[in-house]
Amino acid sequence: MPDNEMDPAASTQMFRAFVAEDRPAAPGEPARRSTPPVLLIAGVVVAIIVVAAAVLIAVS
Repeated sequence: MPDNEMDPAASTQMFRAFVAEDRPAAPGEPARRSTPPVLLIAGVVVAIIVVAAAVLIAVS
């Protein structure tokens, strides 16, 4: 399709914009996780402490 013709659905421009947005991370850049493992482990420890405290209060 020549560049001077109109694209009535604008699908070509939308596709080009999508491809331009979706660039992968650089090879030297590590992939970023949504939750670091340290925070996940800390959350589990806090949850265990809260449950243990609730059990101790309920038993007393």
